[in-house]
Amino acid sequence: MAEEAPNPKSRLNLMKLIESRLPKGGLGAAFGLAIGGALLTWAGLNSFYNVPGGSRAIKFNRFVGVRDRQFGEGTHLMIPWIEWPIIFSVRMKPFELPSRTGSKDLQMVDIKLRMLYRPNPDSLPTIYRELGTSFKDRVLPSIANEVLKSVVAQFNASQLLTKREHVSQLMKRRLIERAHDFNIELDDVSITHISFGPDYTHAIELKQVAQQEAERARYKVEEARQIKLEIIAKAEGEAEAARKISFQCPTICFLFANSFVFFCF
Repeated sequence: MAEEAPNPKSRLNLMKLIESRLPKGGLGAAFGLAIGGALLTWAGLNSFYNVPGGSRAIKFNRFVGVRDRQFGEGTHLMIPWIEWPIIFSVRMKPFELPSRTGSKDLQMVDIKLRMLYRPNPDSLPTIYRELGTSFKDRVLPSIANEVLKSVVAQFNASQLLTKREHVSQLMKRRLIERAHDFNIELDDVSITHISFGPDYTHAIELKQVAQQEAERARYKVEEARQIKLEIIAKAEGEAEAARKISFQCPTICFLFANSFVFFCF
């Protein structure tokens, strides 16, 4: 059975029906409304941002750059496409730096330095303008190496062991001063590891062995002295006992002789 040809009148009637259902302006107006709705939805979704706990935020504006105002924890408004947030964590974070340097007596020392750091919450715009968000990698390794080498060079290798706490405090004070120039706060600076080159380590081991041998020899000398004193004391006691016996012997003999004579008479 042959198919019927489409009726031009029915197609025209369908188009008129669709146009009657559309807003005034036809398809163009409908498309514009769709685009406007999508833009409004996008703007609504991108007009808010959240600052998590332990963080601070600053805004960057396409026309004026970094704004000086800072924003705390919570939800805040921004202008979509024109502004966007830059979020900094202001919690203390650990940073470790291993370094190899020389002591005052030219011994090579391996030191690992640990510190807690954070950006100054009141200087976040300045930090972002001058250093960016990677301020830790730009600043801390250089100033830590600088301070560590200058401090270690003031002490001998043995002093680094005996005055370890003093060395840590000196490093902490100088590091805090240097980090302050970059608006970075430091705390709890300490030496977590210290070791020396193999030659110095071997020399320390030999010195310890020599000290142990000296202590052993000193103990033997003291032991011999005590034995000598015991022998002298024993000899003096025996001599005193013999003297007492020799003093009492004539008296006993005299009393015995008198008793014998009296008995005979």
